[in-house]
Amino acid sequence: MPPGLIFVLAVFVVIYVFRAARIVQQYEKGLIETLGQYSRTAESGLTIIFPPFQRMRIVDMREQVIDVPPQDVITKDNVMVNVDAVIYFQITDPFKVVYNISDFALASMKLAQTNLRNLVGDLELDQTLTSREKINTQLRQVLDEATDKWGVKVTRVEIQKIDPPRDITDAMSRQMKAEREKRANILEAEGFRQAAILKAEGAKLSAVLEAEGKSEAIKKVADAEKYQIEVVYNAIHSGRPTNDLLAIKYLESLEKIANGQATKIFLPVETAGILASVAGIKELFTDKEKEKK
Repeated sequence: MPPGLIFVLAVFVVIYVFRAARIVQQYEKGLIETLGQYSRTAESGLTIIFPPFQRMRIVDMREQVIDVPPQDVITKDNVMVNVDAVIYFQITDPFKVVYNISDFALASMKLAQTNLRNLVGDLELDQTLTSREKINTQLRQVLDEATDKWGVKVTRVEIQKIDPPRDITDAMSRQMKAEREKRANILEAEGFRQAAILKAEGAKLSAVLEAEGKSEAIKKVADAEKYQIEVVYNAIHSGRPTNDLLAIKYLESLEKIANGQATKIFLPVETAGILASVAGIKELFTDKEKEKK
């Protein structure tokens, strides 16, 4: 065999081997087709095919993301908002994603846009701005059901932004500012009210304590006077005074009372016996004066 032909055959064999030996990465799977018909799925590692009768399509099994372009959506209360979203998905069946759909990314994007219009159109503007998690969940469920026959699992859907028109945004800003001022005024009024209540309660408690103090002082003074009276009373009765002595003490007390600032003098009912003693003492002094004469 001529050397030139051997060289050509060697080059052909090298090229054929490089085309026949295919390496599938850890995160990939290979779909091998024989004469245009699917024959088997190759796992990660070295795989030998026989071109040109066979070819292999590589499918990335990692989780991927699709950016849904922003679009204008009309809410239930006829407000135009601009909505943007992203879709996270992972291929579960490489056979379905290759042979059941021609362009999965484009199909998922259009499906997400359509369902976004439906979901946002059923909500009013305020609900749309406060229900992102609800929209995310519902959109993920719809896309997951629709893409199941394509061998894809939609793992997550996120609404990136919901932008109302500029005039609506300004109106909402003014509304929030008015609401904050209202809450501030309410809190301030509530603070003044609480302060007034606490001040009144403090004054009330102070008055009650002062009255209780005065009452306690009067009670103690009365108890002390009662004790003094009892001591004097017991001392007088223990000494067994005569009516004459009591009459003299009574007259001395009347003199002190008469010299006081009081304008009225009340005599006890029991003074009848004492006055009789006084009269007896007066007669006794009168008789003694007569005897001296």
